[in-house]
Order: sequence, then C-alpha cells, then structure tokens
Amino acid sequence: MDETVKNQIRNCCLEKEAAPCVSACPFHFDVREFVPKAGRGAFNSAYRAYANAVTFPRIVSQICGEPCRAGCPLKDRGGAVNLKLIEQAVVKSATRTAPNSYNLPAKGKRIAVIGGGAGGLACALRLCNKKYDVTVYEKTERLGGRLWETLSPDIFLKDIEEQFSKEKYELLLGRGIGEIGEIREKFDAVYVATGRGGESFGLLRACEMREASASSLDGVFLGGALLGASPVEAIAQGAAAAGLIEGYLKTGIAKSAEPHPPTRIKLNLDGVETKPEVLPASSDGYSGEEAAAEALRCIRCRCDSCVRACDMMAYFQKFPKLIEEEVHITIYPGTLDGNGTVATRLISTCNQCGLCGKVCPEKIDVGLFMRESHIAMREKKAMPWAFHEFWLNDMDFSRSERAQFFYAPADKCAYLFFPGCQMGASEPDYVTKTYALLRELAGPCAVYVTCCGAPALWAGDRGVYEGICGELRDKWRQCGEPEIIFGCPTCREMMNRRLPEMKGRMLSDLLWELGAKIPDAHGAEVSLFDPCSARDFPETQRNVRALLSSAGYALRPLEYEKERAKCCSWGGQISIANPPYARWLVEKRLSEGEAPYVVYCTNCRDVFADAGKPVRHILDLLFGLEREGRTPTYSKRRDNREEVKRLLTKELLGRELPEKEKIPLFISPELEAKMNRDRILEEDVAAVIAFCERTGRKLVDERGHFIGYGEIGHITCWAEYSPEKDGYRVHNAYTHRMKIELEEVWHGRKTKADL
Repeated sequence: MDETVKNQIRNCCLEKEAAPCVSACPFHFDVREFVPKAGRGAFNSAYRAYANAVTFPRIVSQICGEPCRAGCPLKDRGGAVNLKLIEQAVVKSATRTAPNSYNLPAKGKRIAVIGGGAGGLACALRLCNKKYDVTVYEKTERLGGRLWETLSPDIFLKDIEEQFSKEKYELLLGRGIGEIGEIREKFDAVYVATGRGGESFGLLRACEMREASASSLDGVFLGGALLGASPVEAIAQGAAAAGLIEGYLKTGIAKSAEPHPPTRIKLNLDGVETKPEVLPASSDGYSGEEAAAEALRCIRCRCDSCVRACDMMAYFQKFPKLIEEEVHITIYPGTLDGNGTVATRLISTCNQCGLCGKVCPEKIDVGLFMRESHIAMREKKAMPWAFHEFWLNDMDFSRSERAQFFYAPADKCAYLFFPGCQMGASEPDYVTKTYALLRELAGPCAVYVTCCGAPALWAGDRGVYEGICGELRDKWRQCGEPEIIFGCPTCREMMNRRLPEMKGRMLSDLLWELGAKIPDAHGAEVSLFDPCSARDFPETQRNVRALLSSAGYALRPLEYEKERAKCCSWGGQISIANPPYARWLVEKRLSEGEAPYVVYCTNCRDVFADAGKPVRHILDLLFGLEREGRTPTYSKRRDNREEVKRLLTKELLGRELPEKEKIPLFISPELEAKMNRDRILEEDVAAVIAFCERTGRKLVDERGHFIGYGEIGHITCWAEYSPEKDGYRVHNAYTHRMKIELEEVWHGRKTKADL
C-alpha cells in the first residue's frame, strides 16, 4: 500500500488544530466544549468546564485581557464572540460552584510555593488536588498579590476560599525566604512565584542565560509575574507548573514549560451564517439568556472543509484522522484473530471522487487513500466478494465477445471514439448516432466499445485493472494513436490518470468545436449537473455550458458544480456495499436543484431518472431522444450493449450477427423491478430454469409452480416458474449467499452432487 496519503493524513490534517481563540488563550481553554453548554443554558456544566481550565473562575472572568477576540474569525462578520461576558454570566448563573472533592491517597511528597499571589496559589491548588503536601510562603500578611490592585477583594478572596475549600495546605503569612537552598533541602520541589520585582534567589539570571521563559533548576521552578507574565498568564503558568513539578517528582527529570505553538487552522467560512453580536441590556453584563444567545453565535472553529463537502465523511461523521485509524486497524489487525472488520464497509462506501482533496487546504485526497486501502484489502483477500462481484461480472460482459467492438478504418483517422460500457447500455442510440455524427463532421473515425476497467479499480483489483489498461493501449496504437473522444467522463478520468500518453477530450468538446447544434430551447430553465469525474476538466465544463447557452437554455447554477461537483452515487459502485448510504446520496443530489437537470454522464442520467428526477442527457437534446423517466434494467442494459455491437457490426463490417437463442420468459413489471433491485439478471433466471428442466432437479408446490436453484458464481439463485406458451412464466426469483451441498449414496460411498 502506498503510504504517501496515509502519512499526509497523519501529519498534515488540520482537524485537531486549536481554534484561534483556544490558541490565543493562556489556558488553552477548550471553547468548543464550553460554548455549546452555555448556548443551551447548561450553566452548571459550562461552569465546571471553565473552572477546570482556569483554576480560579471568578478571578479570571474579571481580569482576562481577552486575547481570544483578536483571532476570532467573526470579528469582521458581526463582531467577535464576547467570551468574557459569556464566562462572567456563566459564573454568575451557575448554582453548583463548589469544587470537586478528589478522593485520592496522599502522595507523600512535599512542595513549597514561594509567593501567595494568584500564580503561586494556582500551582498550590493544582498540587493539592493531586494530594501533595503543599506549603505556601507569603512574605506579606495577605494573599492575592497584585489582585489587590485590580480587583475587589470580595471577588478574589471568595474565589480563593471556595476553590481551596476541599483541600488542605499549610499557609505561612509574613514569612519571607532567605536562602532557596534551605527550602530546597526541606521540600521535594519548589515553585517560585514572588511576583513582579520579587526575589528570584539568583535563579532568574540562570533562566535568562538558558533562554527559558520558565525554568526548573534542580527541582526549583519559576513562573508568573517574576518572568513578566500578566496576572492571567501567571495563573496559567502556575497551573502548568504543577504538572511540570508532578512530572519531575515521578521521573526525576525537570522540564521547562513548552509554549503552545500557534494554530495552523485554516477556515472556510463559505456558507456559514453569522449573526450580529449580542449587546448586554445592562451594565452588569449578560443575563443568562443573552449569554446563551451570544454563545450560539460561535461557529466552533474547526478545519472541516472535507466533512462539509464530502458526503461520505458527513454521513459517518468521521474526519480523515479517524478514518485513517480505523482503516489501519482493519488492514493490519495486529493480534486480533482473522481480518479486521472495523472499516470494511467504510472503505467500500467511498466514491473515490476526489472532492475532499479539492476542498482540503492541505490537498489531502482521502478518496485516493481509500482506493489504496481497497487494493490492500483485496490483496489480503479480506474484502467481501459480495460488494463487487456483480460489477466485475458486468465489466467482464462488456469486454466479452457479446458486447466488445473495435473498428479502425483503413485510412488513417484523427479520432478514436471511446463511448465506454455504460453509454450504450443506457441507450444504443447514444453510441450509434454519435458515431455517425462524428464521421459526418470529422471524417474517418475509429471506434472502440468496451469497459475502461473502472469497476476493477474500484473493487481494488489492481492486477485486472492493469491488464485492461494494457489492452486499451494496444488497441490505441493499433489504430495509429489518434486523439480519443470520450463519451464517458469516468473513462476519461481513468485514462488521464493511468494512461496519460493516450491524449483525448470529451465528446462535448469536439461537438462544440465542430459546430454541432442543439435545437432551440426557447429559454427553458435547467441546471447542469457536472459529473464528479469531470471536475478536473474545466474546458469540458465550459463547452457543455456553451452548447446549452447557444441553444437558448437558461442555466440555474448548483451549489456544488464544476470543480466542486459531487457524485451522483454511481462512483465506486457503492450501492451494493452500502445501499442506505447510496439512497441517501441520491436524495441529497435531487434536493440540490429544483430545475430539471441536464447531464453529460449516462450514469448520472440513469441514477436521477430512476429516482424520478426530470433529467436529460445532452445527447437526448442533440438527437431529440425522448427518454425522460425511462431507465433500462440491468438485464436490458446487457441487451442494449449487444444491440450496439450488432448495429455497428452490420454498418461497418457488413455482416449480421446471429441472434442469441433465449428461453422466452414472461415476467410481470413488479417482479422485473424487484429483480432489478436485487440485481438478478433474466439470463441467470433462464439458466436456472434450463438447468432444472434438464436435470429434473426441481420441486412442485400446490399451485403447480416449479421451484429450483442453481449456483451463479458465489451466489445461489432460485426461480419459481411454470411453463407458458413456448417459454416460462416466472413467478418469483431471489438469491442468497449460502451454498447447498447434496449427498448421494453410491456403492456405499458418499459423493457430492455436481451442480
């Protein structure tokens, strides 16, 4: 498996990057957790999250300098979110503010905190919470340090008292420190937070020489205003120092605090609705209702362009990092018995359309990663065969003698028409009429009707796909390496990626160049739905629009089009691997535009028509074909491909192909629809009936209906039928994945019957 995209997801994905406000906050306070709680009025829960982060919630909510506001992306779109007023309202509105009581055993380690200001007390409180034996030395007769200069003692003394109410520590007021060495000998660690201009015991110079913003020397740590911190920064440093001290006591290794790196987050605010800032009605700040309303303005900044654009990620609510983790343990299950199954269906649900890579600021293509993962699972024989067998069989049919057709004129030709396998399956006229028009407008033209191999690549079968690519290259060279005219955008995307030497363009590009005309639409309003496989071909997007505009169509744009086009649900052939998701995807595509759709991909046309959306292929408009609402069944699609070969063989080679003998089957429209949904082909049912009639292996029910089965690949197909005229009336058909083993006694030995 190619590790490139995997490593890109691990190292470059910005999903877990801090929001701008979080990055700017000295506490790195998780605003994304806080604001939803405040927004729904859960002030007790919001208070607990805030208190856990800032240590002294009443103090910090009053003196915070609001560095978060400068980075808020809403500052120019209604005003930055007023977190300070929200925090004050949460503190005021919470009814349960008592701190948690931690029932932990005493640690048996003694720590001295030099300085009873806000920073020193924050360190002391965090260490007390962990049940360390803490002694606070304060040379004055009161706690609070610089808080006395900026805040009412009714606020900060109450906060200090409340936060320490469940903890025990020794407080020594009016006790200065002479030599730090004497204190260090008595305690296992020391935190020096003596404040602005306070005593550093000679350690500050050592810190400066080591270029540290906070330092630890032989178990002595410094922080707070002594190092130039503001009161809020001092509290944050004190809380962080408690963690450094605990690490030192456990490992004997002293570390300095690492500054939080600036966030690398990249935001896309397209489509994000914003509201104006909520202004408090009172000079006392927000009421609870106002705080909740302001909290709801927060967009909870996250690099989520991929999840907003990619239907698969939105459906599963999984970001790239989680997807990569689940896929990794699925491919490499480690000590688990058997193969991992965590993400098997997830891997097979990706359309591999590439939209995620287009919208990602780091250009991470999760679809390419999923394709590589699919290949890895296939090579391990761990991908369920049921997800892809039908499509691989359909691909084999398209490349068989029954459907594949190649013709190169004797004269050198400038073009090779490559309609793909689904164009003729949808409507034979798409291939035959288009080829006739190309010959009329451009002269001699080769034609190659086959499959480009996309189903093999989507199924993770790299070997088969590479073999098909080799065959395509050989045929192209056989007809003189002409320019390829693609009827299918998926075929073009596949060859452009794997066979770049085979230059080509879409049919619509050549039709526009050659002056083909679509009958006048007289201002009819439509939306052009670009297929996801054409996102990298802007000239095709322009030319199709030019063809429609020149015919008088009024184009109503879709939100996702051109290079941001979304998959109709056909890509990756996901409908068997995850039917609910495929149906959900189709419904989303239908809801994105009210006007009828025009498409230039037959797969898009058939998916939308089958769902009841008014839709026309551009060739329907060009040739005046009335197909709206008519989608061929899977059985009919095979018949259509055979019809394309029959018509081209007669026209170009001058010979008639013999009609294939078929058992006449009579199937009601209701059963035909059911068989199509279950992907049961009429020829498979006919094969089962022929087998049952030939071998006599069948049952008869009370209605006189015969019931029998036969194995079709990995599945067992059943048919309920009765003779009618020269054929058979099919009453029901169904399949399952179980195999039936029969045993016969023959000369005392048991042998399996050969189906």
